Amino acid sequence: MSEHQSSARVMWMRGGTSKGGYFLAEDLPSDTAARDAFLLRVMGSPDPRQIDGMGGADPLTSKVAVVSKSSRDGVDVDYLFLQVFVDQAIVTDAQNCGNILAGVGPFAIERGLVAAREGETRVAIYMENSGQIAIATIQTPGGRVRYDGDARIDGVPGAAAAIPLEFRDTAGSSCGALLPTGNATDEVEGVPVTLIDNGMPCVVMKAADVGITGYEDRDTLDNDAILKARIEKIRLAVGERMNLGDVREKSVPKMMLVAPPRNGGAITVRSFIPHRAHASIGVLGAVSVATACLIEGSPAAEVAVIPEGSRKTLSVEHPTGETTCVMELDDQGNVASAAMLRTARKLMDGEVFA
Repeated sequence: MSEHQSSARVMWMRGGTSKGGYFLAEDLPSDTAARDAFLLRVMGSPDPRQIDGMGGADPLTSKVAVVSKSSRDGVDVDYLFLQVFVDQAIVTDAQNCGNILAGVGPFAIERGLVAAREGETRVAIYMENSGQIAIATIQTPGGRVRYDGDARIDGVPGAAAAIPLEFRDTAGSSCGALLPTGNATDEVEGVPVTLIDNGMPCVVMKAADVGITGYEDRDTLDNDAILKARIEKIRLAVGERMNLGDVREKSVPKMMLVAPPRNGGAITVRSFIPHRAHASIGVLGAVSVATACLIEGSPAAEVAVIPEGSRKTLSVEHPTGETTCVMELDDQGNVASAAMLRTARKLMDGEVFA
């Protein structure tokens, strides 16, 4: 497409607990700088309200999926996730997004990149940000995407069609190893932390170790300048150790503050993404936290309640409910795969102007 285009075909979708624009790669400028400038205008960034664009004044609603037909063996589509910052002129591909991922399968079918099967359609998605593959199962009765159903996920009102997502071989997706330092626990700025990447680079620490309970609501956390300054100091200190370099301008790693579960789950978490508290938790962030729970000697393992067996269903409690991870372990007790239940809904299909 033109490097100076003023509009593009787009489908706006809710994916999991996030929302954003889904574009075919061919409908966006091929030049990265031109693409990013276009997307900043589309979202209305930088502006805290994003009043002159489609963004919702929140990182969770200022997201983009760029999708194309894949030439990779056994893969249907390639998916590039872009986070458009709200109040800064930044578009980054430094992380993946498992929530926006939930809408990629339906979008690919709607745009004709994948032929729908009767009943349900499995879509193999290559996640360009991390070099990993996810399998999404989409309900397609009569060969059409069905969005209504009875699956519920916390953080989204009502019910919708279930979209199971299966992740394989996500360990070290961005950091090169599940535990980039090789340690279950490292001490950073006097706080024991686990530096982990099972699909999303995360720093996992006990909430109590940074002076909170771990049960605070989002607004309380967002207004705690002392807490945010402390965890940001830790975040900046671990960038190099996690093979992420200088993370000052990056949206990773995410900061995960954990506490014992309160509602029958495996663990409670308060997630910073990284400078604002998350209303729930990202899909791959939940996978990384659930994995940390299974690492002996880690801060998460110290407060988690873990079920028996090689197939572990771990409920990760967050401010607006819980996210369930189904973890399959291999003979060595390592996580072999993780599955999550998400939903998605098509909101708008048309043309967006920049």
